[in-house]
Order: sequence, then C-alpha cells, then structure tokens
Amino acid sequence: MSEAARSLLQRWGASFRKGTDFDSWGQLVEAIDEYQILARHLQKEAQSQPNNSEFTEDQKKTLAKIATCLELRSAALQGPFRKQESTQSQEEFKLEDLKKLEPILKNILSYNKEFPFDVQPVPPRKILAPGEEEDLEFEEDEEEGGAGAGSPDAFPARIPGANEGTLLPRLPSEPGMTLLTIKIEKIGLKDAGQCIDPYITVSVKDLNGIDLTPVQDTPVASRKEDTYVHFNVDIEIQKHVEKLTKGAAIFFEFKHYKPKKRFTSTKCFAFMEMDEIKPGPIVIELYKKPTDFKRKKLQLLTKKPLYLHLHQTLHKE
Repeated sequence: MSEAARSLLQRWGASFRKGTDFDSWGQLVEAIDEYQILARHLQKEAQSQPNNSEFTEDQKKTLAKIATCLELRSAALQGPFRKQESTQSQEEFKLEDLKKLEPILKNILSYNKEFPFDVQPVPPRKILAPGEEEDLEFEEDEEEGGAGAGSPDAFPARIPGANEGTLLPRLPSEPGMTLLTIKIEKIGLKDAGQCIDPYITVSVKDLNGIDLTPVQDTPVASRKEDTYVHFNVDIEIQKHVEKLTKGAAIFFEFKHYKPKKRFTSTKCFAFMEMDEIKPGPIVIELYKKPTDFKRKKLQLLTKKPLYLHLHQTLHKE
C-alpha cells in the first residue's frame, strides 16, 4: 500500500467513525455533516482519472457505493425536511447497516466480495481538476454564443433531480448562538442570457480549503434578464456562526451546463469572509476560475461593475 493510499484510508476511516459516533449519540446535525462531507470525498476519488488515483476501477465503484449509502443514511436522518433526490429505495437506511461498511472501507484494497447492499453510485456531476476547465474551454465565448441562441429546454438536465438543488433546512436554534441565512438574489454577468441551467454551489471552507459544512447547490436559476441571472433563493448555513473557525469563508461557485462538452462547468466564483457577516444587503466581487479556496491567487473576473448580490439575515435566540 502506498503512503498516499494509507493516508487517505486513515482519514476516511476516522471520518466514518466520527459520523457513526455522532449518529449513535443522537447528535444528528453533526452526523449529517460528517456523512455528507465524507460522501463528497469518496465520490471525488471515484471520479478521478486512472493515472491520478491510488485505486482500481472496481475499488472506485465500491467507494462510490459507500458514498451512496452515506447519502442514504444522511437523508434518513433528515426525515421529511428534505425532498429525496435519489432514485434509490426510499426505505430508511439504518445505522447498523452503515456500520457494516466500515471494514469494507478499511480493507478496500483487498475487498473482493459482493457489496452487501443493492445500491448504485449516484451519478455525479463531472468534477474537473484545477486548470482542466481552461484547457477545455478556450473557445468559451464562441461556443456559448452559439449555445445561447437555443432554448435551455432543448438540452437534458445535468443529472436526475439536479434542477431542484440540494438545499438543507435551517439548523435547530441554540441559546446564545447565531444562525445565518443568505438569500442569493442575482449575479451580474455580461453573457447572463447564454448560460444554460445555471446554479450556484455554496460551501464553507477553512483556510486550507477543507469543507466545514455540507456543500449545497441551489436550484437552477429562476430567470435571466439582461446582464443578470436571478436566483432569489435562501441558503441556510449549516453551522452556527460562533462555531466557524477563524479565517473561514463562504464560497459561491457559479456553474452552468455546456451541452457540447456534456459537463457542468464553473464559470466564476465569489466568497464572503467572516467579518462580512452582518444583517442586510451585500454585493461581492466575482473572480476567475479555477476556484481558489485558499484565497492565494485571486483574479477579478471583469473590470465591469458586475457582482454577486446577497442579503443576509441573522437568527439569534
């Protein structure tokens, strides 16, 4: 086993145990956080290129199935609050079932038995490595100009259920703690009308770019008008403001579907730092991709006065 594979398996194993511990203790919000973050990491590895992975294709299929089970358990804990996107069986996925997967994950390099549950990997959006999008989109303006002439309805949805987004309900309130709701109102883009199935991925990252909360996708934009794409959707940040680590930031990645390439691409991103959390409207600048979660090499998308328009509401008991 390579050192890289050993390190990955140790991290995943620790995250798995942390999630199941929270689950068994009845700390459901924390369990959901841990399950969704781990599922995302496993899905990302399952999508990696053969020459850029420590795992075989069969092992990656098993990782993707484990990710599906984590999502199913997470959905079971959320109960009626969240619309189920999965086409898998809606029967509740139990904690004791999930615990059966820990030894499979731990011994993934030697595991060669049939997977214990009849699940299929959730078809994810294509995840592109930093820089890969630039190589694929050097003709973006020309291509999008052509695509924009057609109706977005002429193209298939990204994945089943993707148009509805993956938004989560507000966390339970706690005495003395603050919850944050961010309404994404609109984003200004020079070619707003040409974007197909546009949506925004919202994540909360620490200074090292590590997820601090589950990642959420908005539904596809409600309308496009002149140089604006309108969303008017509320995002419930999945951690109390006081519990966010120093230096954390909230990221907004604007994504759209590229029919000729048959994948979803990040067009630009924006972020909001902790000192910008305050009630009321705020406009934040847009930056060129790839998304720089560590905020080290930022380049403005345009010199034009085009921004992401947000409105913040703080809830405190």
